Amino acid sequence: MKQELVERELTEEGPRRSGRAPSRRRRSVTVNLAESPLSWLYARGYLGDRQFAAGERLRGDYERAQLAPSVTMRWDPVRARTTGETGLTGAERQIAAKARFHGALAQAGGGLQDVLWRVICAGETIPAAEKALEWPARSGKLVLRLALDRVADFYRLS
Repeated sequence: MKQELVERELTEEGPRRSGRAPSRRRRSVTVNLAESPLSWLYARGYLGDRQFAAGERLRGDYERAQLAPSVTMRWDPVRARTTGETGLTGAERQIAAKARFHGALAQAGGGLQDVLWRVICAGETIPAAEKALEWPARSGKLVLRLALDRVADFYRLS
């Protein structure tokens, strides 16, 4: 994963998000803007290898199915066929990814789908997802781990 490192001023509330450079008297921190909440949790030991792989597979199916909202016309380049494309057409691969995505969410269950979508697909942080779902603080990591275990069972990851 490519890193997008920026220098942020460290305040009592956390890193300041403004684009200005930190002052000399204040502390600063380097932040990686390209890091997803899932990889952040994995890097700090909150998720196991199997759970991280399940989350990445779910995110990959979400992106392949092109379920994210689009605002305007798509300007993606048209790709030429290669010898590696055997079997499914592009539309069929998109439909298969959509079916896998919805199957994985169904395997997770109704109460766990929200946290999966918010953290993995929408890229929300755990505290933001807890607040939006009106959950107690520090409960999101546990619920996300349970959801990712069920998704790993769906993808048959060992």
